[in-house]
Amino acid sequence: MEPPARGSAPVSWPLTCLVLLSLPSWPGVGAQYSQPFRLQQPQEQLKTTAGQTITLNCTTSGSGPVGPVKWVKGWGSESKTIYDQRSPSSRGMMVVDQSNKDFSIHIRDVQPQDAGTYYCVKYKRSVSQGDTLQVYQRGKGTVVSVHAKPSAPVVSGPEQRAGTGESATFTCETGGFFPDSISVRWLKNQAPVSAQQPHISPGQGNSSYSLSSRVTLLLQPEDVRSQLACEVQHPTLPAPLRGTYQLREALRVSPSVRLLPEPSSVELNRTLNLSCHVEGFYPREVAVSWLENGRELKAENSSRAVQTPRGLFKLSSLLEVQATEEKNGSVLACRVLHDGQEPVSRTLTLWVAVPAKEGMSDWDTADNGNLLTIYIVVGVVCTVLVLLVAAILYLIHTKQSKAGKSSPSARLHEPEKSSEATTQESDPNNLTYADLNFEKERKSIRRMVELSQQSEYASIQSSQAPSADDNLTYADLDMVHLNKAPKRPAPRPEEASSEYASVQISRK
Repeated sequence: MEPPARGSAPVSWPLTCLVLLSLPSWPGVGAQYSQPFRLQQPQEQLKTTAGQTITLNCTTSGSGPVGPVKWVKGWGSESKTIYDQRSPSSRGMMVVDQSNKDFSIHIRDVQPQDAGTYYCVKYKRSVSQGDTLQVYQRGKGTVVSVHAKPSAPVVSGPEQRAGTGESATFTCETGGFFPDSISVRWLKNQAPVSAQQPHISPGQGNSSYSLSSRVTLLLQPEDVRSQLACEVQHPTLPAPLRGTYQLREALRVSPSVRLLPEPSSVELNRTLNLSCHVEGFYPREVAVSWLENGRELKAENSSRAVQTPRGLFKLSSLLEVQATEEKNGSVLACRVLHDGQEPVSRTLTLWVAVPAKEGMSDWDTADNGNLLTIYIVVGVVCTVLVLLVAAILYLIHTKQSKAGKSSPSARLHEPEKSSEATTQESDPNNLTYADLNFEKERKSIRRMVELSQQSEYASIQSSQAPSADDNLTYADLDMVHLNKAPKRPAPRPEEASSEYASVQISRK
């Protein structure tokens, strides 16, 4: 291409400028410099309910630098991009697709975690700083609050079962609700129950809350059919939400154990049927075993646990025992294991009535149990005999007392002698026995005068005179030896309360 002539250059340039000025302006070129860039975010607050779709409005006007428009949640280091034209997986979606002026977005199915402050931001691209984005203009922000319904209450019990008469704590939990104005109520079989003050704690960003409430109950056997309920009320709910718990899931009722028949003696070689009754327990799972002297036996006749009208369970287990001589004195036990607790046992001792073997005494064949029985019987018989002898002696003594009062006498007994010794020619020195009988009436005082030096005296003198009915009327002197003594003066008369009896013995 040939360069233009030097002379024609001054003429061509003015013509070119005139043509350009006469042409219509390019779209956006004149406006860029005539109108400044403006970003408008009109919504200050937006309230919604979880599950709804919200719309965040943002428009621009005028011309701005090259750079995208984005939506971000929060500001600063915790900000999160919600919408970006270059990211198709953004949380928000453009209301007007491919628009350069309207950057409004939709957020579908909002949840409490979507609550926060949203900003519409215009960025500019900085080539001088490595093609990075810088904030050019930002909207005032829209505060989004999501009113969320609480989740369904969940009631939980203790980790381990509690026995009857023990306390158990139950917990009701719900969360994800906004605002925090919520109430809770506990019911047991539709009756209100006092509970602790509920604990309400905020979630992340205070966009939602959670609740925890506790109640403590004293469990009883009838609670096997009881129901515990937790009701929560929130402004977003048309009716309270309820969570339930069956108290039997936390209850343990220990069984009562009976062993039949009662311990007694069993005939030799007889079959004894023992029955172990396990009653009134919950839960159903229970293990029953039989033991003989600590050694486990096999019992095949065990019934299945059946439920009673009260909601508890019962079962029975049978054991057949052959009453052999080897089993005499054996200890049989029924052991019950329930819900991991300490075993409950009932025992009895098997006594077998073993007959005495020929040629051997009962004492040789009796075992320790029979010996004990014999000892007891002998002791009882001896006691009865002692009491009987005592009663007989008492009656004899009473009879003698009465007989003494009716026939007063004083008797001196001598040994039995031959008929010849009883004659008058017997030796007077051998006189050792005399009967002195007195009439019942009161006698006068006797004065005994020594007739010869060959006489000796023996006197019976009463104490001070008793009453008329209590005079000394009887005396026994067995084998009384009257020794010779020097001569004594004749006794003087005694008092009226004394009576004398004298025995004269001639000297050889």
